[in-house]
Amino acid sequence: MSEMLEIREKARLALAKPSPYGPDLGLSSYSRVSGGNVDGEELAGQAARVGVDLEGSAKAGIYLQSDRSIVMRAVEESYRDSVEVMGTMEALSKYPWLKDYWWRIVPVDLDKYTALAELEWDQGYFIRVLPGSKVTLPIHSCFLISRDNLDQNVHNLVILEPGSEAQLITGCTVHPNVRKGLHVGVSEFILRKGSKLVFTMIHGWAEGMDVRPRTGIILEDDATFISNYVCTSPVRSLQTYPVAHCIGEGSRASFNTLIYGSRNSIMDVGSMIHLEGRGSRGEMVTRAIAADESKIYTRGLLRGCNPESRGHLECRGLILSDKAMLNAIPELIGETQGTELSHEAAVGKISEDQIEYLMARGLSEDEATSLIVKGFLDVGILGLSGTLKEEIQRIINATTGRTI
Repeated sequence: MSEMLEIREKARLALAKPSPYGPDLGLSSYSRVSGGNVDGEELAGQAARVGVDLEGSAKAGIYLQSDRSIVMRAVEESYRDSVEVMGTMEALSKYPWLKDYWWRIVPVDLDKYTALAELEWDQGYFIRVLPGSKVTLPIHSCFLISRDNLDQNVHNLVILEPGSEAQLITGCTVHPNVRKGLHVGVSEFILRKGSKLVFTMIHGWAEGMDVRPRTGIILEDDATFISNYVCTSPVRSLQTYPVAHCIGEGSRASFNTLIYGSRNSIMDVGSMIHLEGRGSRGEMVTRAIAADESKIYTRGLLRGCNPESRGHLECRGLILSDKAMLNAIPELIGETQGTELSHEAAVGKISEDQIEYLMARGLSEDEATSLIVKGFLDVGILGLSGTLKEEIQRIINATTGRTI
């Protein structure tokens, strides 16, 4: 049996396997029928909602997918010797060697969602940054669901060759008429020696959406992976637990997360870093707010496997409602003498003194609460600059101002 057939057989056997985290879903309840063509202005408007600029020139490349179809993929002229952007089906056909990396980091039989991404595969992007290339403008990608109750199952593969650097901004959203559906996004990242990737993902879903990203990262010597994740719109359920393998000497992985749970959202968000290489470093910083009747679980696991590895985990949460729940679950595993791992976690409510201080200066109680929430979800932890920082702050301001 060929390797690809073995992969499909593993997926078939795992199609009923639930994830250990998050609500279990019945996959048969979703539709495989895509919607019709979406107007170009509508596409641009929805992409902008999650920080992706389809029309501007300040980007190195673009990938846009609506349902199961690639709508746009391009690389700016000045970066065509530095970056490749295409669908994963085309990439596997063009480069047979990519099969050696397909499902290498994320197991196809991890759970029913990875199995679905293999058996009902709906494209996804392949991005490769060529050796030594310093891509100063961001690469933009966007996934849109245009039909109600659709399941969209994408598999992305990103390779940064030795000495290369890039920034990838991915936005995921829905057409205004979409109320429910399922998005499964498998993403595998390979960062070779001395490479660096800043990966920013912004989710802007609908209240009835179920979202299941599955992400794995391999970092070689002196490679750096910085992940920024932002979700402030309500969902029915969100469950994600990316895993970074710092196998290289001096490698570094960092996960920064901002989430705002509202209405009846169930959000189970976390990350895991295996510190295997000599001098490897890991960091996780999470800010989470639970409002209305939302339930949020924030997980973090640092595993120190090398005597010179270092890691820190930080989670801070606010509860804005007596019907909301926030559960912080930090874990540290030291497997060798000499590793240094630490964590701090805090969950609480907004201080009455802060509210009264702002109200004494003319703000209403709602305005004071909104201002404190916006300050708590400080985009400064993401380490961004310029237009993207302003755009994420705008998204947070719009969300917190509307829901409080």
